[in-house]
Amino acid sequence: MTDAARPMPADETTRRQILSAQALSVLDGIVLSLTANSFIAATTAAVLWLDGPGFGILLWLAAVLAINLARYVAVRVVRRLNCAVERPERALDVLSFGALGGGLAWSLPPFIGAAHGANGLNPYLIFIICGICAGSLMQSTAYARTALLFAGPPLTSAFASLLFAGTTEAYVIAADALLLAVMMLRASQFSEASFIRSQMDRLKAVALAASLSDANAEIRQSYHQLASLANRDPLTGLGNRALFNERLRNLLASGLPADTLALLAIDLDRFKAINDTMGHGAGDAVLVEIASRLVSLTGPTDLVVRLGGDEVAVIVEGGKAEARGRAIGDGIVRLAGDPILIGERPVTVGASAGLALYPQHGDTADDLFASADIALYAAKEGGRRRLGLFNPVLKARIERQRLIEATLTEAIEQRQLQVVFQPQVELATSAVTGFEALLRWTHPELGAVAPPDIVRAAQALHISTALTGYVATRAAEFLRTLPRLGLPEVAVAVNVSPREFSGDTLSRLLTGIAKEHEVSPGLMEIEITEEATLDTQAAGAELARLEAAGFRLAVDDFGMGHSSLAYLVSLHIDRLKIDRSFVSGIATSRENQALISALIGIGHALSIDIVVEGVEKKEEAEVLRMLGCRHAQGYLFARPMPAAEIPRWLDEHAARTRPSAR
Repeated sequence: MTDAARPMPADETTRRQILSAQALSVLDGIVLSLTANSFIAATTAAVLWLDGPGFGILLWLAAVLAINLARYVAVRVVRRLNCAVERPERALDVLSFGALGGGLAWSLPPFIGAAHGANGLNPYLIFIICGICAGSLMQSTAYARTALLFAGPPLTSAFASLLFAGTTEAYVIAADALLLAVMMLRASQFSEASFIRSQMDRLKAVALAASLSDANAEIRQSYHQLASLANRDPLTGLGNRALFNERLRNLLASGLPADTLALLAIDLDRFKAINDTMGHGAGDAVLVEIASRLVSLTGPTDLVVRLGGDEVAVIVEGGKAEARGRAIGDGIVRLAGDPILIGERPVTVGASAGLALYPQHGDTADDLFASADIALYAAKEGGRRRLGLFNPVLKARIERQRLIEATLTEAIEQRQLQVVFQPQVELATSAVTGFEALLRWTHPELGAVAPPDIVRAAQALHISTALTGYVATRAAEFLRTLPRLGLPEVAVAVNVSPREFSGDTLSRLLTGIAKEHEVSPGLMEIEITEEATLDTQAAGAELARLEAAGFRLAVDDFGMGHSSLAYLVSLHIDRLKIDRSFVSGIATSRENQALISALIGIGHALSIDIVVEGVEKKEEAEVLRMLGCRHAQGYLFARPMPAAEIPRWLDEHAARTRPSAR
């Protein structure tokens, strides 16, 4: 990230306040970091000593401990002199200098003792260097320079020593280390930029709170404003539903010309979660801030109202209403995604909006609002945090989705949904190594319903857990048949939405199903997808419970989202499934081959199994095998099929892959 991409403080006072916040944030975690650093250094020295005792190892350990002690003393001095508040730049310089000293010390292990074996640098040493560098990044999210000064020297020395080793394995690991370094650089810069933005928003919120306080004092002193409260929302100061209904009906009755009236319906994302977890006071603060941001986008002729809860509407009146409505809708979607400080804690919500135009989408108040509401619903169904514009096709699609929602619960109860299974094979031997459970539904009125539509309907009805239980139960029933088919150790994968990771409901459900059907949890693989809206704290806790219960964990569509390598390691992921988009054209695309090779290298470095999805051609399978990929699934091997058809397919597959049949 360039300097121009970073949010820059508006004045010197703000800049010093942000620098102070960065210094305090680094100081808060440094004692724990130094303790962990010293412990890891001691264990690393022990491992090197066991591989080959040498005086250089002891000298290096003494140097690391001495530098850590010096950094600790410097931290105490900085705290005692209150430098983080009074002279934040000086404090950050001291912390950066100490980080550089620690990094230089950690750049030495590749060149001492038994760091190198027959195949190059000790794999344990590579793991330790990458891990301690990643740890420095996680401990320095507020100020990138300390993390980069610490991580730069050891990653550089590890990279250089791997290149010097001259083996193919060393080159692959060097490429992985370089990829990690680039990712750390970008992540640290983005983390610092996010921290700066949150601090700037906090300072703006303080000023806004003071401004709102003054405004409320004036309101209490003004009889005219007190009289107007009958049409105002007392929390946000916006218009209320009564004013909205009156204004919209009056405008429509007046006979407006074309393109002079548009209606926006706006809904906040994750608002209920904030109320439930942080209290209604926090929810009120969010509504006040969102109202302020929305008002800043509107003109003097526009009316912003709070209809109730987190529902807001804007009547856009005047010339070029459609263009201004789009601008307001896009603006609030963008601004609602900026963090809001509740006390000292930044909170992120988000907004979705729907836009309807008069008279194209309705010539009465009820019809116009219904059209805006349909457009809002479509925006939320399309992934939230976007603006939707009403159209007749959209209305038909929404009605289709609502029919799916109306009949899904009954379909689950009556077992009308079909669970099919797609085999996974080993590329080298064609042996079956697993199956993935997939949903199919032929609706009596709508015909075939796509799995994403089923999942969206389940989420809207809050029955995602019931749907997962349905699929997991069919998977467990199928698992019980596999030993009779000669596949006692083959696992079955079940897809789970990250939105289900709330509390311990999912782990208790899956554990209960495995116990009821007397199948080993180790033969059930839980697949999650990469999502930008994934709550890593909640998901991590639930995934840890699933791992403890013995279930295998997999990340689906890896490379298409935002997974952190450190996060994958901490969760003990067993498998990464590479998306079909990386496979298409791989036989002739050097770029795709390089990407697949890098992803496979990451998997090998982290001891994580790799499965490539969507393999449809023999040449794709052969290239993947040559690149080091072991497992694959796709139409080349088999389409998803009911459990009853698996025995016949296994016989046909065995006949096709016998040596004599080739």
